[in-house]
Amino acid sequence: MERAGPGGQTGNGNSVKESGMLKLRTVGVIFALVGAMALAACGDDDNGSSDSGSSTGGDGGGSGSIALLLPESKTARYESQDRPNFERKAKELCADCEIIYSNADQDAAKQQQQAEAAITKGAKVLVLDPVDAASAGAIVNRAKQSQIPVISYDRLITDADIDYYISFDNEQVGKLQGESLVKKLTDDGAKGSIIMINGAPTDNNAKLFKEGAHGVIDSSDYKVAKEYDTPDWSPDKAQQEMEQAITAVGKDGFVGVYAANDGTGGGAIAAMKGNGIDPKTRPTTGQDAELAAIQRILIDEQYMTVYKAIKAEAEAAAELAVALAKGETPPAADDKIDNGTKQVASILLTPVAVTKDNINDTIIKDKFWSVDEICTGKYAAGCKAAGIQ
Repeated sequence: MERAGPGGQTGNGNSVKESGMLKLRTVGVIFALVGAMALAACGDDDNGSSDSGSSTGGDGGGSGSIALLLPESKTARYESQDRPNFERKAKELCADCEIIYSNADQDAAKQQQQAEAAITKGAKVLVLDPVDAASAGAIVNRAKQSQIPVISYDRLITDADIDYYISFDNEQVGKLQGESLVKKLTDDGAKGSIIMINGAPTDNNAKLFKEGAHGVIDSSDYKVAKEYDTPDWSPDKAQQEMEQAITAVGKDGFVGVYAANDGTGGGAIAAMKGNGIDPKTRPTTGQDAELAAIQRILIDEQYMTVYKAIKAEAEAAAELAVALAKGETPPAADDKIDNGTKQVASILLTPVAVTKDNINDTIIKDKFWSVDEICTGKYAAGCKAAGIQ
């Protein structure tokens, strides 16, 4: 290898110039490649979400970019119902819209990072189902700095200047659960106490479910022996809570279980089985009409669930988000909910209590789950007995 002499020349001047130009062109190509790789990396979800990314359609950051930020995947509905129904409806209304999707895996800090990434990518609307209803205010404030509207989806974001709220009458959900459980126990002639397995303390909806349920249970003949708030809505933690309750009150110390959703209900039922208690003898509530819960209802291991027409909820959110992203007049949101900062324009849908008797008229009729999905293996006999074929 020749070393450069004084003036940087190794040979004649023309050779040096040609060599220098070649090096400049090479460096330029390298920078171009590095830049392209960096841009490609920006398109990836760098927050480590277990299931996130963008469904393409139009230019990234275009006028129709919408961020859908969901809180977790332990509750089956988010990945099986909310996300696909939202994305399908949004694409139907706006073929060129880009959906920037992230799931926070029950991590509030991670959700904040995902929201920031979506804003950086050019999201024109945030559809946010918060991990933590209170701390999500920071995400709303950040969006407002960029004049991005925020739709609080399913869970109400409290003490923040959100633009819209779409959900169900969540106190009514708890009331339906409480009424169903009390009626079942009364009809069965059961006397004793109830175990309450509530939802996540960071979820404002869980607070409303609890209030609705207590409004019924506290005025009934049944008292609450043990009550727990379940971090992260975790079925595993619900199972541990139920095991603690059984240890505290004994196997015969309760006659029914209030579980705030199907995941916590499943955990409570697993704990009963593990302690030699037949769940058929202890009516248990739920919510979300998860497939596993519908199957448990058919074989009498779970008494009821609350069916929320998630398809309608997701589609309503998509209609609103697309209109806002395109600068069009949004659909009417005639309800009002006080979130601590303002009366938020809201769309509130009606929940329905589901037992074995009305699965056909709700879950099957709405095609929420199909007969083929529900009536598998050991559940086929239960389907036949319930007239589901």
